[in-house]
Amino acid sequence: MFAPSHIELSKSAFRQNVKFLRDYIGKDVTFCSVIKGNAYGHGIEQFVPMAEECGISHFAVFSADEARLACKHKNKADSHVMIMGMIGNEEIEWAIEQDVSFYIFELDRLKKTVEQAKRLEKPARIHLHLETGMNRLGLDNSKLKEAVEMIRKNDELLSVDGICTHYAGAESVSNHVRVTEQIENFKSYCSYLQEEGIEAKWNHTACSAATLNYPETIMDMVRIGIAQYGFWPNRETYMKFLKNHSDFDKLHEDPLRRVMSWKSRVMSTKTVDAGEFIGYGTTYQTSRKEKIASVPIGYSHGFKRNLTNIGIVLVNGERAPVAGLVNMNLLTVDVTDIPGVSKGDEVVIIGHQGDKEMSVASFSEMTNYLNYEVLVQIPSRLPRHIVE
Repeated sequence: MFAPSHIELSKSAFRQNVKFLRDYIGKDVTFCSVIKGNAYGHGIEQFVPMAEECGISHFAVFSADEARLACKHKNKADSHVMIMGMIGNEEIEWAIEQDVSFYIFELDRLKKTVEQAKRLEKPARIHLHLETGMNRLGLDNSKLKEAVEMIRKNDELLSVDGICTHYAGAESVSNHVRVTEQIENFKSYCSYLQEEGIEAKWNHTACSAATLNYPETIMDMVRIGIAQYGFWPNRETYMKFLKNHSDFDKLHEDPLRRVMSWKSRVMSTKTVDAGEFIGYGTTYQTSRKEKIASVPIGYSHGFKRNLTNIGIVLVNGERAPVAGLVNMNLLTVDVTDIPGVSKGDEVVIIGHQGDKEMSVASFSEMTNYLNYEVLVQIPSRLPRHIVE
């Protein structure tokens, strides 16, 4: 193994998450696995085949480049890829040829789709993304009527896979009024579209947070991102779930399991006398004779510089604090009180070691980043391995 650290993906943890979420949403609802941001840092290349083995066949990405990568690494003929965001007009031809569906939230994209479908003599698979109150992307009242006319006029060139929207902060009760208004707006739009003779295979609006906090948003398909990887959208969502599902609360059991672990090894150890500075500058001075271990990860790997003298890793089943500046490719930790630490010993940045754990939540709290940010900033070049 040439890399200084690596990521492990637990298939059993993912399988458990999928089972819990499928039981929750119902067997007739399509489970769409959101793999944008390099599968939330888990790695599209490794995650997609693992997800397929666990029964997932529908994947959502943000952009055409992610769709290309997902198509390259999916193994099942019936697995489908959906683009929720960016696809340039010049990439629409590729999407139609590859049977990749994509969101329509502006008339220019719809017009180009009709042109390309006509030229290829193959229907394009589209999802009508409706503006319900997010005020970011989506067809609103001023554009929807024209879009409907274009779809009806070119119905043989357009297959409406989905009618969808996205909620503005379903993870927080502070957004409750806004989200419930969006739900009503979506229902109103759907009634209008139905009257115009436009129905879709899937009506879908729910991300992880909406699925868990607003069950009425589950509809025909859910787009599950952060929850499938073993994380709650936020603490508030988890506490609300426990309140509504006392069986889990009584067992003190989190039904979601973290899929990812991040591991490295001790690169070298050194004994340093009291009163000496460690590494660059004068940020850390030994207060006693200390044993310092160097670990070959740094801020270029996603271990942030602001974890200097704050961060913690696990070594030999014990917590080892960062001692000194986090460098680009290296950090130093104090292992004075951990017996027998030597070159080659496993270091856990995220994950279990013995009875101790470094969770992404604890990691993110130290860095003042969200779970999402910590995950997606782990470089794609780090090797990912599937473990049971």
